[in-house]
Amino acid sequence: MTTPGLDARDLDVLAFEQEWWRHAEGRDEAVRARFGLEPVAYHRLLGELIDRPEAEAAEPLLVRRLRRQRDARRRERAERRRG
Repeated sequence: MTTPGLDARDLDVLAFEQEWWRHAEGRDEAVRARFGLEPVAYHRLLGELIDRPEAEAAEPLLVRRLRRQRDARRRERAERRRG
């Protein structure tokens, strides 16, 4: 499958986010095995990817869910800092 503006790795990241919970070894190990990235680098890549309109066009429900989760975590961190 090809999607304008997204390369094979972008599509693979989106596919992984749909199914990562199925991996018995856990998410971080699955990220290392599948992408050859440390979890921090993977999450940076994912964060940039879900901000792209091409990703939302390819997987709208997934991208919107990931954005909501990210935004909720940001709000929680901000509230803890205000304390």
